[in-house]
Amino acid sequence: MSECCSNGCSSNTPEKSQNTPQLSDKSTLSYSSVSLFNVSKMDCPSEEGIIRMTLESLTPAVYLKFDIPNRLMTVFHSDNLDEIIKRMDALNFGSQLTSTQAITPEQIAQEFKFCAEKDKTESITLKWLLAINALMFVLELTVGLYAQSTGLIADALDMFADAAVYAIALYAVGKPLQTKLKTAHISGWLQLLLAMGVIIEVIRRFIYGSDPISLLMMGMGCIALMANIICLMLIHKNKDNGAHMKASWIFSANDVIANLGVIVAGILVLIMDSPVPDLAIGLIIGLVVLNGAIRILKLKS
Repeated sequence: MSECCSNGCSSNTPEKSQNTPQLSDKSTLSYSSVSLFNVSKMDCPSEEGIIRMTLESLTPAVYLKFDIPNRLMTVFHSDNLDEIIKRMDALNFGSQLTSTQAITPEQIAQEFKFCAEKDKTESITLKWLLAINALMFVLELTVGLYAQSTGLIADALDMFADAAVYAIALYAVGKPLQTKLKTAHISGWLQLLLAMGVIIEVIRRFIYGSDPISLLMMGMGCIALMANIICLMLIHKNKDNGAHMKASWIFSANDVIANLGVIVAGILVLIMDSPVPDLAIGLIIGLVVLNGAIRILKLKS
């Protein structure tokens, strides 16, 4: 089994949680089965975080692994499969149980050992991703406000959404479920407010007009693009080693698409001498982040 994600080792949790079962923890012996779920609506770490918090309070505890690109979730559990299915169905993520089989303590021990070997290098990489995304959020937001570009402002918001995922994971490591939930909700409210602000600004500028500076749009878009390419380079060698890195690869790859959208919008603003392309890309990115914020705020303990 090659994907490494659990309560403390997942695509949006860069360090091992104090609640993650250790090799010497007798609780690992309680896992008697492993079940595979297909989760059709799980396409980024936000959904994974929601699932983890939903299942984390289960008793007996479960051990989770995620393969986001293939929309698969593996659950190591004891006799609480019915409750797992019930909670997954309540999320409306299109989850479906595909298989269940018995597992031995030796197999579980091997799984934890594999995760432990990858935690250190992956956590360092994810901290770099957090730093880059946080820096670019501040820089791109500042330039976007100066350039009167809703596209740049929305792209900065997308950077914030990514950084928030990693920041929350770092802060919440080893903390109780309710602390993690409250922290996630804070991020959700921030994303919601910023997304609504961008959408309102798009509408306002559409009605009253705007004059985005196309050269700044293209220049800042190129800088953001280079930042995300650096992120891709940082995780390239690890992207096939587990869902942890695969999810980060998807995040940065999607950001590259958004950056290209801003650059193209800047070119169109210059050619057409119209703010419409800037407003369009700003609205699209704003709606994407708004959807992610709403999903986080729907999270219950």
